[in-house]
Amino acid sequence: MRTAQKTASYAVMHLLIAFTVAYALTRDWRAALAIGLVEPFFQTFAFALHERIWAKINARRDRQADLAPA
Repeated sequence: MRTAQKTASYAVMHLLIAFTVAYALTRDWRAALAIGLVEPFFQTFAFALHERIWAKINARRDRQADLAPA
């Protein structure tokens, strides 16, 4: 549940930042809204995938350390 909450809060934060930056660059609230909605949506999934990949890397490293001779 904590991962879902963390991902959701990241998504909201990212949406606000993306909208603000897009608006600052375009001065068009419609374009900023489109960018602010689409980019964070994909970035949130990329973040979740990134976290899963690193969790697998760390798990593999831990297993190898457990198997290494002392």
